[in-house]
Amino acid sequence: MSEILVDKKNYPPGDFAIWIIVYVELLTFGLLFVGYAYSRRVNLQMFNDSQLLLNQTIGFINTLILITSSYLIVRGVETIKTMQLHHRHEVSIRASKWLLGAMMLGSIFLVLKLSEFSHLFAQGITLSTNTFFMFYLLLTMFHFMHVTLGVVILYNLYRKTKNQGYTPIDCRGLETGAIYWHLVDLLWIVLFPLIYIMR
Repeated sequence: MSEILVDKKNYPPGDFAIWIIVYVELLTFGLLFVGYAYSRRVNLQMFNDSQLLLNQTIGFINTLILITSSYLIVRGVETIKTMQLHHRHEVSIRASKWLLGAMMLGSIFLVLKLSEFSHLFAQGITLSTNTFFMFYLLLTMFHFMHVTLGVVILYNLYRKTKNQGYTPIDCRGLETGAIYWHLVDLLWIVLFPLIYIMR
């Protein structure tokens, strides 16, 4: 009976507010994606030519990085939720290592994205270069800010987890942070093929 009550308490996972944020973010990015798709249809050749200036390799590596980081976060949350309280210290340390790995991958994503931005800016590319780069910079910089916030959130989750701040019946904050990071990952999974690959 107690397990059923715990399951009901933790459904849906995380704070209700994060689901409002997820809805708003998906709507915002969705509108930008629609605007991008429409503009691309009108200026297909220009979009395809501009797309050739992007580094698909870095984009693909960053995709793998975010997918892997989401996996690490899932492992961290699962480790806490299956914790036996008499092993709380050991389990918390193990879970914190999963989160630390996710945070490090998120940081690598940011470094690679900065190098990509720097390369484009060195070529004189800005928001006013053309419609493709206006959308590219708006979408990727907006996403970059989300990842930056996500890394900060992961750092705080890592510290609290390491200090035994979560238990199987008290991990709503951990779930909330994980949901935010999965949102960041999902947005990039849509953004990468849309901007880097689709021709």
